[in-house]
Amino acid sequence: MLYCCADTKTQAELYLTVNEPEFQKHFFQRQHKKYFYTIAWNNGTAQQVTIDEIHYTFPAGAILPLMVSQSFRFEKPEQIIAWQFNREFYCIVDHDKEVSCAGFLFYGSLDILFVTLDEAQLQKINLLMQVFVDEFQTTDNIQKDMLQMLLKRLIIILTRLAKERYTGNSLSSAQLDIVRSYNMLVEMHYRNEHQVKFYADQLHKSPKTLANLFALYNHKSPLTVIQERIMLEAKRLLIYTKKSAKEIAFYLGFEDAAYFSNFFKKHAGQTPQDFRRLAILPAAGQ
Repeated sequence: MLYCCADTKTQAELYLTVNEPEFQKHFFQRQHKKYFYTIAWNNGTAQQVTIDEIHYTFPAGAILPLMVSQSFRFEKPEQIIAWQFNREFYCIVDHDKEVSCAGFLFYGSLDILFVTLDEAQLQKINLLMQVFVDEFQTTDNIQKDMLQMLLKRLIIILTRLAKERYTGNSLSSAQLDIVRSYNMLVEMHYRNEHQVKFYADQLHKSPKTLANLFALYNHKSPLTVIQERIMLEAKRLLIYTKKSAKEIAFYLGFEDAAYFSNFFKKHAGQTPQDFRRLAILPAAGQ
């Protein structure tokens, strides 16, 4: 079943897909020319999810937040319950003081984030999903406001669970906010700013302070976060577009295409041309 709330005036859109065998036709990725945040719940047995052509195991009962820039597909789409919304419906950056998920649940520097749930948490999410369905079926002038409140509640629940799972007591709230802010700045500027000093200056912190925080957070250096974001976008562009390596280099802020090729080979173990040639290209030419 596919539920929809759309405001033609503001272009705000929210979708809820519940165990829909044709889900692959409904969810949005690059070829749809629309960009939606996705919260996918695997309401069944473990299955494979492919994100930007990398395969992962999606645990049974787990929830997976997906970014607007990610392309994805599921082995068993009929098991998926998914909330999908655009920034016009609910901007997580503008509402970060409410939900504290920007730079962590979304735009974070962690690897693919699977939020596992215990029985009590599964029941809570299932009850919330039923409230969503009831509200989708209630068409009045406050439906959008009600759905926004429910979506906010869902994001807060997931952010709390993810923080417990992935940060524990290693970082204080203030320290995590610095990490989140760094991640958001990288997301905004990675194409043009490739050095940690720029981000440290923006946060009024020293590079060493940032390095110490990330060592506690995910054992990556701040520079690694920048480089991984550049590599992620480079791979996406090689897989999903026909841009040349030279065009991609300039798009990602490299003045010298040869330097970009060396950078790519250092981190991927192969040249951009070899990566594109060997990659599976389900969306080539889109």
